[in-house]
Amino acid sequence: MRLLEERIRQEARVLPGDILNVGSFLNQQVDPLLYDAIGQEFKRRFADTPVTRILTIEASGIGIACITGLYFKVPVVFGRKFRAKNVDSNVWTAEVTSYTHGVDYTVTVPRAFIKESDSILIIDDFLANGCALDGLVEIVSKAGARLAGAGIVIEKGFQNGGRRLREKGIRLESLAVIRSMSPETGISFG
Repeated sequence: MRLLEERIRQEARVLPGDILNVGSFLNQQVDPLLYDAIGQEFKRRFADTPVTRILTIEASGIGIACITGLYFKVPVVFGRKFRAKNVDSNVWTAEVTSYTHGVDYTVTVPRAFIKESDSILIIDDFLANGCALDGLVEIVSKAGARLAGAGIVIEKGFQNGGRRLREKGIRLESLAVIRSMSPETGISFG
């Protein structure tokens, strides 16, 4: 997606440890027009498959998933990283390690929100090693639902997550795939 790649080139900052900071337009300060274009693009890319629900993980994926949900006209469900007091114990769970934060989470989704009859599209902002996506795929599997695929805004193609998940047969549609990045040489796509 050329618009997204241009924003990454113009505004993203490469930090030590293969961290890409896109806080000025994607996940700290949000550009609603960019989110709208992202939602439209996910709808276009997954137009050939039925989607009854969108699943993401808190927090950065929620806004993108909501806009995408508008285009699919389906509900959006997000996995919580921390157990809320207002959620009962009847939940799907999966263990997830955050690449960015280096923390393990037990992601929870109420069972009432994902049914066996659902066709789930997972939406997330980043794909690096694929741990968050693994956890969401596990929740879909535990629920007995169908996995329609996963829409990723930015994939770090130089890390193994995308390759590994594609080898498992998961349909991944990444809007921007970063081939390499460093503070010295910048960002290349491919």
